[in-house]
Amino acid sequence: MVAVARLARDQPEGALEAAGEAVERDPGGEWGHRLVSLALERLGRDSEAVVAAQDAVRLAPGSWAARLRLGSVLRGLPGRWRDSWAQAQHAVRFAPEQPDPHVLIGDLALLRGDHEQAAQAYRAALRRDEDHPGARVNLGLTFLRWERSRDHHDPTWTVDPRETGRARRALEVWSRQVRVLLALSLAVVTVLAFWYDLRAEARIGGAAVLVLVLAVTLRQARAVPVWTYVPGMLARDLWLSVAVSVALLVVVAYVVALVTMPSWSLGAEALPLVSAAPALGIVRWDDVLGGFWAGLLGLVLFNGIAVLVLRVFAEAWQGRPLRALAEFTAVPPESVGRRDTGVTLWIVAARLWFLVALIAVLPLVAGERRAALAGVCVPVAMLYVRDRGGLRARRVLRADLWLAVAAAFLVVAAAALVTAGAVPALGLDPRVGERAWWTVAGALLVVVLAFMARAARAWWRGSAGPWRASLVMCEGCGPRLPGEVSPSVGLSPEVRRAFTYSRSVVLSYTDAVGPRTLAVGAVTSVSRSGELRLIAADDAWAAAERDPRVAVFVADPIERRFWAEVRGIAVADAEDNVLRVTPKHVHVGEYPGRHEARTSPRRP
Repeated sequence: MVAVARLARDQPEGALEAAGEAVERDPGGEWGHRLVSLALERLGRDSEAVVAAQDAVRLAPGSWAARLRLGSVLRGLPGRWRDSWAQAQHAVRFAPEQPDPHVLIGDLALLRGDHEQAAQAYRAALRRDEDHPGARVNLGLTFLRWERSRDHHDPTWTVDPRETGRARRALEVWSRQVRVLLALSLAVVTVLAFWYDLRAEARIGGAAVLVLVLAVTLRQARAVPVWTYVPGMLARDLWLSVAVSVALLVVVAYVVALVTMPSWSLGAEALPLVSAAPALGIVRWDDVLGGFWAGLLGLVLFNGIAVLVLRVFAEAWQGRPLRALAEFTAVPPESVGRRDTGVTLWIVAARLWFLVALIAVLPLVAGERRAALAGVCVPVAMLYVRDRGGLRARRVLRADLWLAVAAAFLVVAAAALVTAGAVPALGLDPRVGERAWWTVAGALLVVVLAFMARAARAWWRGSAGPWRASLVMCEGCGPRLPGEVSPSVGLSPEVRRAFTYSRSVVLSYTDAVGPRTLAVGAVTSVSRSGELRLIAADDAWAAAERDPRVAVFVADPIERRFWAEVRGIAVADAEDNVLRVTPKHVHVGEYPGRHEARTSPRRP
């Protein structure tokens, strides 16, 4: 109990000392080993924590808390995801009424990117404890389609994540270096070929750059230690796949641009596209080739900007942030929930920015009046976000001043849109409308600058930034202690004596037909942690494999008025040929005496 109290106060060193002393006094008690494992894990000594958790499972294989502890510590070890999943499944089978095993199932599914299964597990946990902070926060992450920073690595792989991380960095560096090198080279080739009319020299120099590209490729290829996992990494990590694909596409575009270089010149004559030939209805081959070559030039030079814009847009419109905000704000305020709430609000702000930018383009398509009506939607959307997400706006904006600046200027942009659209309808001075459009552009620029300032501040301080990568899972967050610290269910001396000497022991279990009971051959032993070792028939073994939840009834062999019922988890031990029953609940009572017996009515 001292160890549990110190864990609650976040004192793992003191908790390890107290739990170690408990293990020395009672080596057969699995509770102490669980607490030792949890303290070691919080100290960063994961390998030792696994050993302690395995000792707890060895002493009480039917303990859901021991299985949960072992599954939790295995989750953070490379290549042990499948083992952690198996332990979590055992914990759910042993204690389906407890929320923590379902949370562990959800965490393991979320780490693999299986958002549907994770959300299902978190909802199952919330049905058992609606105030569970981990289930609430992580359920919100499933609505955001959250992906961890190492999404390229599948937790089921046996390879060390550091190896795949080095491979990912090598691929990213290769893509970046190749694209920048070819962009600079093609820019120089363009100037030499079309301005100074040195096409032959430009082609030779451009071809020589491909040798440098080959050298960069070979160098980065040697930095990839696990080529067999690269296809799986590309399949799991979308943006890594995009970076590699764009680099290959740029190489092809660069080679084609060198081969199909047009014959027109910028210095001596005008472009064929603006010459008199199109006016006369004459389509020349150089015109078509020039347009195609201009497209290749744009692909090589501006692919980085295009990918960046695509990624910002895709990440802003991925997931359902309002559902996530409702889950984040449903738990008491704590660090992880506040962090994820702030990042989600920046995602909402990015969506509103795109909405305002789209509305600003509407006058070109739908007219200024419709743009004015659409501008009213922005403040309405902001109020809807506040109400739907259950936010306390003042507290949130006070915590992030740059977010407050972005929200304020989004409102300014919406008001300017309404003003610009109302100018023609009210017959105002057109200059008022021009100023309003300039105000919209300036407000959108200020929002972008606020985002950049907030990002720079986070980078400087090393804190969470306004981007999706700053979202984190809730692992043991909040004041609630994890379920694996719960104490073991012990047996009193009277109950131990009854199981040791009684020959009236009955086992109740559930098979394919329904509930059944049978007499137990013998209780071979009762461990110090309260575990019962029974000799039972084969039917009970098969039933325990299907549903390990059983009940054992015993009558006191001495006074014959004392009885006990132990409900627990039965695990077959083939080595000792016994059923090991770990208690979960113990009920004790007495038979009624003669004066307490009911009198049956006499028949006439």
